[in-house]
Amino acid sequence: MSKLLPSLTLSAALLLTGAAQAETLRVGVTPGPHAEIMEVVAEVAAAEQGLTLEILEFSDYVVPNTALADGELHLNSFQHQPYLDNQVRDRGFDLVSVAPTVVFPMGFYSSRFDSFEAVPDGATIAIQNDPTNGGRSLLLLQSAGLLTLAEGTGLTPSILDIAENPRNFRLIELDAAQLPRSLDDVEVAAVNTNYAVEAGLDPNEDAILREGSESPYMNVIAVRAEDAEAEWVERFVAAYHSEPVRAFVAERFQGAVVPGF
Repeated sequence: MSKLLPSLTLSAALLLTGAAQAETLRVGVTPGPHAEIMEVVAEVAAAEQGLTLEILEFSDYVVPNTALADGELHLNSFQHQPYLDNQVRDRGFDLVSVAPTVVFPMGFYSSRFDSFEAVPDGATIAIQNDPTNGGRSLLLLQSAGLLTLAEGTGLTPSILDIAENPRNFRLIELDAAQLPRSLDDVEVAAVNTNYAVEAGLDPNEDAILREGSESPYMNVIAVRAEDAEAEWVERFVAAYHSEPVRAFVAERFQGAVVPGF
């Protein structure tokens, strides 16, 4: 049912028409947990809501919103609210969230050290190169007392906002999807849980630093603003927020992914 698309060619010929009447919905996700969860949502949607889902997988965090804004998707489910807010602000997308999905606690991983105490001063730490996820990683390092950020940076601090770095860590930025592969080249890397699971990492066992349950980075279902009140959106959300989906998340991910509904 799903197809891996590193990018989706934008073409007027593919623009969706009559979205409000659609019984087949094109849904954008990223590989890993989001895609796995959506397969279960598709089963529930077909059985209980009369909807057929065409699931499209994207290998980055940018194209799913572009494709949604351009009408090539009906909805997407891959991002947390701060990231969507940043995309709307920076790219002018007329997109809104319509429902929460799951939380993926952020973690730092190392193939060489089993704790941050063992990581040497001056070590290289890789974080995400997008403002919201990179900022999220910096905030987690600050919460662990490993560095201090300038005041007033909110949820999107950057490397330039580091005020104190007592252990002289070298922070570098990489595309989020590349971070698991960077573990052979850096001492520590921040990895989003969806990419960690896809790479065979166990967030419960392998992370040397991890967010707690208080994380504000709830993932969401996003649609174009014009579709926010559409009847098919309500049916899709009902399928996602169903007990079979909740049970699947709990059983499959064992706390590495937490339902927000």
